[in-house]
Amino acid sequence: MAHIVRPDSTPTPRWNGHAKGSTAYARILAGLSFAGVATFAQLYSTQAVLPTLASDLRVSAAEAALTISLATVGLAVTVIPWSFLADRIGRVRAMAWGISIATILGLLVPLSTSFGMLLALRLLEGMALGGIPAIAIAYLNEEVTKVHAALAAGSYVAGTTLGGLAGRLVAGPAGELWGWRAAALAVSILATLAAVAFLILVPKAQGFVTAPAAGLRGAFRTLGGHLRNVRLLVLYGQAFLMMGGFVAVYNYLGFRLSGEPFGLPGTLISLIFLAYLSGTVTSRWSAGLTLRFGRRAVLLAGLALSTAGLALTLTQSLALILAGLVVFTGGFFAAHSIGAGWTGALASTGRAQAASLYNLAYYLGSSIIGWAGGLVFQSVGWNALAAAVMVLACLTAAAVAVVHPGKERAAA
Repeated sequence: MAHIVRPDSTPTPRWNGHAKGSTAYARILAGLSFAGVATFAQLYSTQAVLPTLASDLRVSAAEAALTISLATVGLAVTVIPWSFLADRIGRVRAMAWGISIATILGLLVPLSTSFGMLLALRLLEGMALGGIPAIAIAYLNEEVTKVHAALAAGSYVAGTTLGGLAGRLVAGPAGELWGWRAAALAVSILATLAAVAFLILVPKAQGFVTAPAAGLRGAFRTLGGHLRNVRLLVLYGQAFLMMGGFVAVYNYLGFRLSGEPFGLPGTLISLIFLAYLSGTVTSRWSAGLTLRFGRRAVLLAGLALSTAGLALTLTQSLALILAGLVVFTGGFFAAHSIGAGWTGALASTGRAQAASLYNLAYYLGSSIIGWAGGLVFQSVGWNALAAAVMVLACLTAAAVAVVHPGKERAAA
């Protein structure tokens, strides 16, 4: 076995990671899947009840969407600080802190006495959840063999889709029966159970080495190195544009389906989130395809699928709209799983920070474009919003095609 020599000249076996099929590998994926449930069920817990929340609190669609945007802003601004903390205290401990604080804050959300208090709690909840997404990818790249890293990342993203789906399916019926507060409480209980499962299952890190405190200058040097990498910048742009468009679609499609000519009730509207299951499938499927076709080709295929799916939502047929949403969601998560895993592979140093920058772009897009899409929807209608998101997908695909090489081995 190869060895590395540390400064004290004591040879230490090189850690190659857990291989697919091992018990530890299975526990890592199961634990991170539960972390994904706890994180994304809470992060988007109000999305399925936005029309109900807007009516109850007497706010507009765009104002109600701030309960999503501020949570994702909180996550976005804290992913980088969380990544540096994880370099010092360890990936597992940092994730445990973040997920525990978030579940406590989530249980306080139903007790909000005003719209302002609700927004403040959602912001703090998002800040706590910043300790999960970027650290999870860094943890995977350190604990899993390189040949299986893309597959493991795809499995983690699949878990996040199930988390987002579970939260929305719980919130929708609860919100229609008992109001948005009951919906928020039900999601928080679900997230608490998932957080406990994560703490029990996730194994102790073996590939983590404590990073020395680099100070503010060292931190900026690390981040600056990633921001000067054009290939990483394109992936960050993809995260910003596509996540923003994705959240805008799900934020406002419910408002479209609740109005004329569809007039669907809240419980039925919450079922549109079953489309997330297509993302659960494609995020794992696309990771496997990278071994044959490479990351670039699979990412571009995902963007093409998402654009084609959105085109179907321009019709007045409910069946075609729902089919289009399934295709759009599958394409988005295929592209996202490749982008998230590719970021960690491109960064030879400062992986947690590289992944944090990806998540910063991802959730800033969710916050900014996800909210701004409401202004487009309220002013010009659904077709204009869908067309705008399709343009964003085309811009993303063009940037990826130009910057990333055409032939690249997935395991490189």
